[in-house]
Amino acid sequence: MKHRVCVYSSSSSTLDKIYYDQACELGILLGKNNMDLVYGGSKVGTMYEIAKSAKANGAKIIGVMPEKLYNFGVSWESCDEFHLTNDMRKRKELLDKNSDCIISMAGGFGTLDEVSEMIVQKQLGYNNKPIIFLNTNGFYDNLLKFYDDIINQSFAKESARDLYFVANSPQEAVDYILNYEFTPVNLSMEDIYTKIPEGITPKSNV
Repeated sequence: MKHRVCVYSSSSSTLDKIYYDQACELGILLGKNNMDLVYGGSKVGTMYEIAKSAKANGAKIIGVMPEKLYNFGVSWESCDEFHLTNDMRKRKELLDKNSDCIISMAGGFGTLDEVSEMIVQKQLGYNNKPIIFLNTNGFYDNLLKFYDDIINQSFAKESARDLYFVANSPQEAVDYILNYEFTPVNLSMEDIYTKIPEGITPKSNV
């Protein structure tokens, strides 16, 4: 199975060097492991580092960008496939549609929005994609602590911890994908809700 890996990352060009180094390393590993890259289509930030290193190592590059950003002139012309969307919602839809794995690198509000939506999609059984936080430089430590609070205070089930995986290196992220069990999803009410109130009965056609 040839994987299409969607990587959420940053468009910032003012980050610490470690973030660009790990983006480059991840791109190399994707290409060398016969994986294609689905990403935001940009030629700036860690997005560009991933894309150019992945392409140099044999990966097909699928870029998806909203028209507003495209008009800024930041799209990467060397994408093998490029999708232009009307807005960010459609961009997220196409990133999802064109990939079977998710890696969330360090990023800003857009990255957080993207990976949060995918966790909810998996939580509700709309997909069973591996979702990986690449925790470069401990970037996601505080977010992961917040996730613990969500679960510990019963806003989500204990099983929600299995919705995502935390990798401390690009190699660990790729290894997780290579060993991931891609199985069909068939969740019941009990799988989703922490407690089902009395009097609620599933409709027979759901």
